[in-house]
Amino acid sequence: SYATYKAERDGILASLRRRAGMLSEALNRLEGVSCNTIDGALYAFPTITLPAKAIEAAKKADMEADALYCMELLDNTGIVLVPGSGFGQRAGTYHFRCTILPPEDKIADVVKLMDAFHSDFLKRYA
Repeated sequence: SYATYKAERDGILASLRRRAGMLSEALNRLEGVSCNTIDGALYAFPTITLPAKAIEAAKKADMEADALYCMELLDNTGIVLVPGSGFGQRAGTYHFRCTILPPEDKIADVVKLMDAFHSDFLKRYA
């Protein structure tokens, strides 16, 4: 029935709004990360300021610095981000694309893993 459809749709959209809010707030708490409010998309595309040593390590590995960040995050946490360099970002800037689709009850775990990784990454490349 239409009532069932509407209730299901409204519940899904409300959950997506909550997830978008939780994720953009968490990303903005990370040092050197700036994320616009996620509004109408299923992903975030924050900018990230990376340490000079991380940029140099990426060059030595023949990759973009945001790709290094994303690959190390994947290797250390299992979280997949897409490097912004794959989207033709402005030279000298770094971004990543992050979906808001993990189940709502898992977002806090994702945020915790990302926070711990990010802190460690900044320390290792300080």
